[in-house]
Order: sequence, then C-alpha cells, then structure tokens
Amino acid sequence: MTEKFDVKEIESVCTYCGVGCDITGVVENNKITKIYAQKDGVVSQGKLCVKGKFGFDFVDSDERVREPRIRKSFLDKNPTIKAKFEDKMKIFDDTFWTCDLDTATSIASMKLSEVKETFGGDSFCAIGGARTSCESSYSFQKFCRETMDSPHVDNCARVCHSPSLKGMRATIGEGAATNPYNDIYDCEFMLVIGSNTMEAHPIVANRIVDMAKKHNNLAIIDVRETKMVKYAKHNAIIPYEANLLVLNMMTYVILDEEIYNKNFIEKRTKGFEEFKEKILNDPYANPKFFEKIEGYEHLAKMIPNIAREYAVKKSMIFWGLGVTEHLDGSYAVMAMTHLGLLTGNIGKRGAGLMPLRGQNNVQGACDMGCLPYYLPDYEEPKVVGLMTPQLIDAMIDGKIKALLNMGEDITHIHPNLNKIDRAIGNLEFIMVQELFMTDIAKRADIIIGVKSAYEKTGVYVNAMRRLHLSQPLVETDLPDDWEVLKELTNKLGGDFKHETSEQVWDEVTKVAPKRFSGAQYYRLARHRKRGMQWPVYLEDTPILHLLDFRTEDGLGKYVYKQYEPRGMIQEILDKEFYANGLDGFYLTTGRTLAHYNNSAQTKQTAKLYNNHSEDTLLASLEDEGKFGNRVILKTEYGETSVLNVKYTDKVKPRTLFTTFHHARSKINAIFGDEADELIMTARFKSLRVTVVPK
Repeated sequence: MTEKFDVKEIESVCTYCGVGCDITGVVENNKITKIYAQKDGVVSQGKLCVKGKFGFDFVDSDERVREPRIRKSFLDKNPTIKAKFEDKMKIFDDTFWTCDLDTATSIASMKLSEVKETFGGDSFCAIGGARTSCESSYSFQKFCRETMDSPHVDNCARVCHSPSLKGMRATIGEGAATNPYNDIYDCEFMLVIGSNTMEAHPIVANRIVDMAKKHNNLAIIDVRETKMVKYAKHNAIIPYEANLLVLNMMTYVILDEEIYNKNFIEKRTKGFEEFKEKILNDPYANPKFFEKIEGYEHLAKMIPNIAREYAVKKSMIFWGLGVTEHLDGSYAVMAMTHLGLLTGNIGKRGAGLMPLRGQNNVQGACDMGCLPYYLPDYEEPKVVGLMTPQLIDAMIDGKIKALLNMGEDITHIHPNLNKIDRAIGNLEFIMVQELFMTDIAKRADIIIGVKSAYEKTGVYVNAMRRLHLSQPLVETDLPDDWEVLKELTNKLGGDFKHETSEQVWDEVTKVAPKRFSGAQYYRLARHRKRGMQWPVYLEDTPILHLLDFRTEDGLGKYVYKQYEPRGMIQEILDKEFYANGLDGFYLTTGRTLAHYNNSAQTKQTAKLYNNHSEDTLLASLEDEGKFGNRVILKTEYGETSVLNVKYTDKVKPRTLFTTFHHARSKINAIFGDEADELIMTARFKSLRVTVVPK
C-alpha cells in the first residue's frame, strides 16, 4: 500500500532577522521538509541564509512548550488559587503542573487582578513583542495600557535600535529606513559602520557585495575586521567608542572643504550656520586628532578620504548595533543623519539611511506602540512608562510586582544579569508566552506555549518598513499570542471581541492610520511576495522624505554633540592602554551567521548548532601567549563561564570579540548599567575587562 502524501508549497516570511526575506515552505503531511526562496522574491532575490534555509526544525521540536505549565511553588504561595483550580491540573514534572489554556489564563487573570487591586495597575509591566506578529504586538501593548492600566510596556528595541529611532526622529522626524534595499543598485557609494552585515544581515550584504565588486565603492568602519572587508575600498578599523568622533570628523571635512550641497541645505534644513560653527570649532572633529592616537594614526588620512567620496557621490549609510549599543549611540545616529542632510544624500533614489534592524518584527513592534513613550503610530501617551532598565530597578525596589513576558529572553540577552536575577526574584508573578523553555521561562510562574511564525497568520514589518503578510506553513492547536491576550483581557473585565488576526489588524489600520490606513489584508495578500512599505495609503511609499522631512515644519535639523574622550582613546592618550597586564582589554560582542540572538530556535537544527556550539573568544595574534587557550572574563559586575580562545589577525591588539548566543556562557553577566544617555540602550559594544587564564 502506497502512503499518501499531502504536499503543499506555501509562501510566507522568514522568522529570523529584520531583513524579512520572502520564503516558500514545502510541506508534506503538515511537516516542513524544505524552505527556499523563489527567484522573483523581492527581498530574498531567490537566496536565503543558512538560518532561513535550514533553521525550521524548531517547529517540530520535542522541546516545544505544547501545554501550559504552572509552577508548583507558585500555587503553594497562592492557596486560594490552588484550591480553586487544583482539580483541573495534572502533574507535568517535579516543578510544574499542567492544564488547558482556559485554566492557565484563569489562574493568570486571577493573580493579575489581585496584583492590580493590591498594588495598582502600574505595578505591572509587559516586556516583549518583537518576535511575534504586529497583531500580537498591538494586542500586547493594548493589554498593558488598557486592561492592566499600566504605562510600562517595552520591547527588545531597548537593547538594539532604540537609538536609531531616537536619533532619526530628532533630526528628520522619522525613525526608520529611508529607502528599499534595492536602492543599493542605484547608489554610487556605500558606507557600512558598526555592522557585521555578511553574518547578521546576509541577504542585504549580497547586494552590497555585488555593487562593491563592480564599482569598488564600499567603505567599512568598525572596531574589528569583518568578513565584508575583502570587498572594501576603505577599511577603517577604529578605536572602541569612536563612532561619534569619526562621524563628526567626516562632517568637519565636508564643511571645511565646502563639499556640501548648498541648495539642499538652504531649502530643506534649518540651523546650518550655527551647526557649522560648532563643528569647525570642535577640538576633536579635525581628523588630525588621530595623529595622537597610537595604532590608529592612519585614520587621520583615511577618514577624510571616506568623507570626500561620500559627499560627492550618491551615497547610502548602513549601520548596526556597533553604532547604537554605546553611551552616545543616539548622538552617533544623529551624526549620520547630519551627513545625509549636508550632502543631500537623503530623500531620493539610491541615497539614504539604513538602520539594519535585528528582530524579524522589531520595526513592527515599535510601530504598534510597544514602547513606554509611544502609542501606535508613534503618538504620545498621556502617561510615559519606564524603559526596561528602569523597570529592573523598580522590580528591585518593590514597585513592579508582576511581569508579562512575550518572546524576549530578558535573563539572557539583557545586560547585568546578576542584577536582573535579583530583580526577577523579587517579583510576585511572572507569566511567559514562548516557544521553548528559555532562561526566563524556566523562572516563570506560568508558561504558555504559543504558535511560532510558521504556524500563524500575521503582519511583519522588516527593516525597510516593508509589510509582509505571513501565512501558516503548518497547522497547530497552539494559540497565537493575541489569542492568549484575548483570554486574559476578557477574564479581567475587558471586551476583546476579535475572532481572527485580520480583525485585529483592521483595528490597527484605524488606530494607526498615518502608516497603515491602506494596508488591508487583501492588499497585503495580493502583494505577498513584494510586500508594501509604509506609509500605505492608496499606494505604498518605498522612499521617504522625497519632498519634506516628517518634522513639524518639514525641515531637517542638526543636533550637535561634541565627542568626549573616554575609555580606550583616553587610555591611549594617557599612554596607559598598551600595557602588558591582563587588565584593561576591551571586549565587543556580536552574532555569527549560524545562530540568531539567544539561539532558542536555531539550536534545534543540528546543522546550525554544530556550526557554532559554543561562544568562542577572539583575541589578537599579538596577544597570543599572554593568557592561553581558556579564559574567564571579569568585571565588577560578574564573570563569564570559561571560554575557549581563538587567536586571529581580525582584531586589534588588546581587543576581544565574542558571540553571546549560548546562555551558559554568561557573557551578559559582565555588563553593567552603562547605556545610551538618552534612551538607555546597553553599552554592549565596548567593555573594559580583565582576562583570567584558566
């Protein structure tokens, strides 16, 4: 007897990074057997990275959370709840009971009601939303603000591109990419700063590499040598925490040599003369400053060369977390927009600004209002909530009592993990919606397993504002995130009537009309492979700022910030950096191609896990022999687990690099609370550490 196979090919969107590739899943008997990109895919261009192509085994993993789990000790501490629901639960293991969704949400709503009545709505916070659909992100912030009456909602943009939003809105009124990826083919010069694009955003990197091979028009600015430098005309390896310094230097050269666009400045910006005077009188903006920085003297000539080429050509700037995760990340983003404003490299085809977003829907989560200072459509709330680092402090102080966490492993990917451990331990109630028992899920009182991106319908917004309507590749009985929130809302006295994700999205188009009024499901379905870029009215908007900036008066503005010497540069100036001891090395962190963030999904695929089964420390060849092949990194905040060391010529002397994909490495335990001074994004890209040989 021949077994009958039900084989389908279904178009959807990749679940990993912010590139947002279109995918096609080959499904046999409700199981994904292959994922590929079609040749006419607008984002993918027919190619996928190894994560997109092979990283789907998580969907069927035995480790998926497929039934709600209720911590036994939580019920012991809440005898009234236990007495009411005990007969509806059964033993899962030594730590948890299990039950159906209705019982789990009833228990959760009963506890949340108690917390709200006892301590007030603002004792509750909600963190997450960037890994799920816009429909669920919207419902998440609405639940927090309206059902729980709390302003405290945040998402993982706090540890990645919040400075991009802050810096771009401050200068040009909109905190999102100005152009589509394919404008790369129309630009004449490309500047990549603080981005390991070939590993973190490989399908965007394909376009950059294609152009660099043909035109030799790529400049890279970073603290280490990334894979893309082999295609670069200019490879500027800079000291740690020098982004703002270098960008101000580029501005200085453009102003000093008068290679700016006078017509554009006059018609489309304001405050130019004042800004010009400040830059030209800035003691650190002249590139000759690098003549004093031992080991980096060549930058005194290289930076002006990059600035000149950027100014006189149609240019695009691409940046990643190597810019934003610093003390002055927001100001560095402003400095990049200054370059666009001065040269007219914004508001036209083939010229613009491209923040390379991390999560598959972090742009959408921000658009939906999963930020304490923005409602959907970036409207201002009546009450501004706390950002995640402030929420951690409030947990320790006893002001925050309950946490709803949706798809964000805060006890792995956030900084100062020892402090976060104390904060989490101080909470009365933690509920997590997740695919797997991540680190935060293992600490939760209630864990509800939910649909993955490959099991549901929903809208995702990629790094270039492109909306993709995903559709399920496989079917499951698990709830979507918004369906869990619906249960909670209605049990807490709310009125969540929507029955489908489309009905939720229809509400979004009305609540956030400035960006989504014309983005109905039927239009997104019609353009599923192409996607539509917001703002979407009668048509979409591939390029922003064609006529005016999205500021009140339509003009771009300059927000000057002087670089302040610190860290590595100050130590070099003081003749202290190049010492022989094991104290005073500088560490930066990042991703590798095979894994994504906390690797919860990618490690379920053996091919990906085996490619990078541990976080390895990269050290300079010049430092080989100083501390052997196994070390611990220490700071005043904590220490890592033992790390294997690989020596390479890709990093500079007394600097280090490691990934953070595996929670057991405890990389983020050594970071403290130092963060962007405007928006509190952690300083993950520069940390002074002590190396301890093991």
